[in-house]
Amino acid sequence: MSEEIKTMRNVALAGHGGAGKTTLAEAMLFKAGVIKRLGRVEEGNTVMDFQPEETRKQQSINTAFIKYTHNKHTISLMDTPGDQNFFSASKTCFPVADSMIFVIDGVGGPSAMTEEAGASALEYNLPGVVIVNKLDRERADYTVCLEACKTALKKKIVPICFPIGREDNFKGLVDIVSGQAFEYDDDGKAKKVDIPADMADDMAMAKEEFVENIAELDDELLEKYLEGEEITEDELKAAFRQGILGAEFYPAVSASATKMIGIELILELINDYLPSPLDRGDWTAKDANGEEVVVSPDPNAEFCGFVFNTIVDPYAGRLSLFRVISGSLGKEGNLLNVTKDTKERYSQLLEVAGKEQKTITSALPGSIVAVAKLKETLTGDTLTEGKEIQIPAPAPMPPVISFAISPKSKNDEDKIHEAIRKMLEEDTGLQLKREEETRQTILSGRGLVHIEVTAEKIQRKFNVGMDIATPKVAYRETFKKKIRVQGKHKKQSGGHGQYGDCWIVLEPLPRGTGFEFVDKIVGGVIPKNYIPAVEAGIRESSAVGILAGFPCVDFRTTLDFGSYHSVDSSEMAFKMAGSLAFKNAAKDAKPTLLEPIMKVAVKVPDDNTGDIMGDLNSRRGRVLGMDSEADKQIINALVPMSEMLRYAPDLSSMTQGRGTFTMEFEQYDEVPGDLSKKIIERVNSEKEK
Repeated sequence: MSEEIKTMRNVALAGHGGAGKTTLAEAMLFKAGVIKRLGRVEEGNTVMDFQPEETRKQQSINTAFIKYTHNKHTISLMDTPGDQNFFSASKTCFPVADSMIFVIDGVGGPSAMTEEAGASALEYNLPGVVIVNKLDRERADYTVCLEACKTALKKKIVPICFPIGREDNFKGLVDIVSGQAFEYDDDGKAKKVDIPADMADDMAMAKEEFVENIAELDDELLEKYLEGEEITEDELKAAFRQGILGAEFYPAVSASATKMIGIELILELINDYLPSPLDRGDWTAKDANGEEVVVSPDPNAEFCGFVFNTIVDPYAGRLSLFRVISGSLGKEGNLLNVTKDTKERYSQLLEVAGKEQKTITSALPGSIVAVAKLKETLTGDTLTEGKEIQIPAPAPMPPVISFAISPKSKNDEDKIHEAIRKMLEEDTGLQLKREEETRQTILSGRGLVHIEVTAEKIQRKFNVGMDIATPKVAYRETFKKKIRVQGKHKKQSGGHGQYGDCWIVLEPLPRGTGFEFVDKIVGGVIPKNYIPAVEAGIRESSAVGILAGFPCVDFRTTLDFGSYHSVDSSEMAFKMAGSLAFKNAAKDAKPTLLEPIMKVAVKVPDDNTGDIMGDLNSRRGRVLGMDSEADKQIINALVPMSEMLRYAPDLSSMTQGRGTFTMEFEQYDEVPGDLSKKIIERVNSEKEK
């Protein structure tokens, strides 16, 4: 069993969208004999991008999984999305990978999501490999990319091969570990050649630098190196593997997935140097008391599995993907969901291969498997045979943009909420909430495209049309002037009449105080049992405001005088009197509009700082200051919420996708007069319509 686990590899392909991860996966599967012909992303016929939304957009939206075998090794490949709209689908998978392959665009170099993926590799201390792809393209530059990767991935990069030829003439590579050179024909078949004469000196220097880098990891080797003794190839390879397993550096490979250059080398690199589940070693979990416990990849231990992905199918139900951390599973059985404290049963053990699912009979530690129709289990849950331990789940990525959603047809009102609930099970990057004040259902996600694709999926999977719109801003109203007024409700219409009379003082309070009601009635001019009715009348009227129907905040009303009728007075009459008093006061107390102000932290590269600060100022923002983090600047500012509703795509455009931001509510502030007038006119006009 341990020999079988020793030859397992769990590898995540990571990096920025468009770098060629799916094309590289296709080339690897072709070379390993899993597929008979190479698919193309542009033609929508790859194994990994099989969902209609992916083929239409020509990009990965969900993480795809497939296995291949090569030279007696079994590799589980995860092709993760690189677009920031769908990166949450990548983040949930990184913890269950044992290593990451960073696919870099040889022309554009590493970009924003490469940095995000690199941060995850550092967080989980995962070994990594850098594949500089598309070196056959115009303006591709291997050396420049490697330098940029050091900064983006925050890790030492050790090249193990160099390209023969540039751009259109890229035709092979020199493997400096073995000292051999290869050229590739149009079918991607390699033939051994001599190292080109014009590269010989550079490759000798590169080999020397490689040996020095590896020798530094081992005291004995370093001593041999410094004393000029020869280091054998076996010694070098052993130290090289230990350096990779310890994530001391990332080896780098030059490649072109479309020309099949470097693919064989990548397959061998995965087999020979990347970790098995045994190399990754123990996992840390927490027991029922919150104490840390060790979970080992031992096939004879009690089963423990971590659910990292959920796929929802309207017909087949929910498919839960998990990694076996310890123990082993049979083709059916009973499980405990420790996170939900629920017992689950599965009747079929599955392996996901692209859009297909294959039935399997067993699974060992390190296996990526799936089971269908678990009732309560969702992404992030821990499954065991009964032991109450939990694997910590990564926190979901925070949403950056929100939209008001509604069904295209009124008949779909109930169906849309059920459909979205199922999408939330599948996609941890989505959040749903109901804004009672604006009476809107708000769906938040990682970007406009994320929400649009979610709408497409809901239409395709559940046959429910969904409209999206910019959400309404929850404004507030308040007052700037102190005033004393009377509210008198008197009605006589035969029999008992209605009589309530009160005097109130309305005065503004500091921001964030809310509403205060003070009872200063003396001498029983208003009986005590009617005073709560006056407050209720004021609260009810203030909830719908005076300017545009928004709730009034940050004011105090003091009830200081009034009168009553022994027969005609009632709670209802005094409630009406309180309401009238508030309305009379509100007209003359200089009512004004307040808007929500958000505390925003924008993280951008140094060279974008000026542009971003200027843009925030143009959004009526107030920059509070800046913090530094590595090669990034974090700009802290207070910005009106209305100016931030569509900020995510604007920031992406200004920073070429390298900027990120977080946003949380800070306070309410007064809206400038001219803008306030426009908002009030617009809101009241919409009400009339």
